[in-house]
Amino acid sequence: MELVLSPEDAAFRAEVRAFLQEKLPPDLANKSATGLRLGKDEHVRWQKILHEKGWVAANWPVEHGGTGWTAMQKHIFEEECAAAGAPPLIPFGLLMVAPVIMAFGNQAQKDRYLPRILRSDDWWCQGYSEPGSGSDLASLRTRAVRDGDHYVVNGQKTWTTLAQHADMMFTLVRTDDSGKRQEGITFLLIDMHSPGVTVQPITTMDGSQEINSVFLDDVRVPVENRIGEEGKGWTYAKYLLGHERTGIAGTGRSKAQLRRLKEIARSEMSGGRPLIEDPDFAQRIAQLELDLLSLESLVLRVLHDSKGAPGPEASFLKIKGTEVQQKLTELMMEAVGPYAAPFQPEAFREEHWNEEPAGPDYAPPLAAVYFNWRKASIYGGSNEIQRNIIAKAVLGL
Repeated sequence: MELVLSPEDAAFRAEVRAFLQEKLPPDLANKSATGLRLGKDEHVRWQKILHEKGWVAANWPVEHGGTGWTAMQKHIFEEECAAAGAPPLIPFGLLMVAPVIMAFGNQAQKDRYLPRILRSDDWWCQGYSEPGSGSDLASLRTRAVRDGDHYVVNGQKTWTTLAQHADMMFTLVRTDDSGKRQEGITFLLIDMHSPGVTVQPITTMDGSQEINSVFLDDVRVPVENRIGEEGKGWTYAKYLLGHERTGIAGTGRSKAQLRRLKEIARSEMSGGRPLIEDPDFAQRIAQLELDLLSLESLVLRVLHDSKGAPGPEASFLKIKGTEVQQKLTELMMEAVGPYAAPFQPEAFREEHWNEEPAGPDYAPPLAAVYFNWRKASIYGGSNEIQRNIIAKAVLGL
């Protein structure tokens, strides 16, 4: 499949490329393209550059500061950013809670939060999962009790990505036990600097601290921080997840990773010739590329048909997108063979590390990226849950 661009879209792609060439800081591009972890300040630096251009909120409507781009223009922008090595946008504010605030928040909430999200003044995290409540999210137990013009919140959230940097958390809390589990859930915005909020980092196997547990002990949250109606949070949560799952597909990022995989396969030797010429490995790359092109076509169709509000069809994108992402990291690991085994985090964390890495310079980060991406088929609702959604909501089974 080859996308044929209209003259207008071709001109837009040229504009995006020129902007990236001029404005994308080389240090950020190098770290992002090679799979190295970026810090909060680096992400914010790039998002502020995009905001200055007016391009940080591609999916937002114009009246809230968005771009007004077509589905194809959004796709082109994502693809060109990934190809140039631009850091991915942190999704929690821009791509997840902002659409919920636009759709269900009141005017005061829109006026307060949306400009700060655009400017990257607030760093957001997502308070959905709890110990024992992951894919079965409706079983959550964090409780909010109304006390005058506040809710008093007690409970624990876990696997909370980048919560150690967050200023705000959008979260689901239980406000009623009397009916169906889904009907007693409320959507709150919690100031992470409030008394009673404790963030405890969780160290993962690569030594990083990307995820956290968040403890909420008698945290007072103003009622004005409630989105929509009390007890209707499940509806708002599903709306948010549609946006999250569409973004998870990440075709632009995967296409950039596919190019990197091919470069590695051209550099690595097998039987006296480049690995990319090995019939078996070449066939596996080709099948992965076909899967990615099919996914890209489906993403464009969903973005065009959904008019900005993806429904259950987003589950297709989440499943296939994460399968492609995981296969990419798997083939990269296989391509470098034994050089993927040594664990040398210093080789890709320290700017001035002067020791020789084991193997080529592209090998040290691959194992950490591979293991990190195992989570992709679990977060945002596990792929097993996505198949259930498709069976019920799409196929009517």
